[in-house]
Amino acid sequence: MKWSEVRQHFPERCVLVEAIKSETQGKERFIKEMAVIDDFENGNEAWKVYKKLHANNPNRELYIFHTKNKETIVIEQPYLGVRRRV
Repeated sequence: MKWSEVRQHFPERCVLVEAIKSETQGKERFIKEMAVIDDFENGNEAWKVYKKLHANNPNRELYIFHTKNKETIVIEQPYLGVRRRV
């Protein structure tokens, strides 16, 4: 589905989606096609499901968006990890 279709099918909802077709331009990630995994009234419930799915398969490209937004904007940032002093 395209984002415009998701917004029509799930008005005023948080949606957990998986990117099916996406590309990076500069530091922005553009999701051209997505599959809706589930929809929620609030982001907290969406995060619970996201964390479970991500723990089982961290290679899936999962996102949470609210359908009130006209566009999906994803800014890529490198993960620096956690540094500990020994």
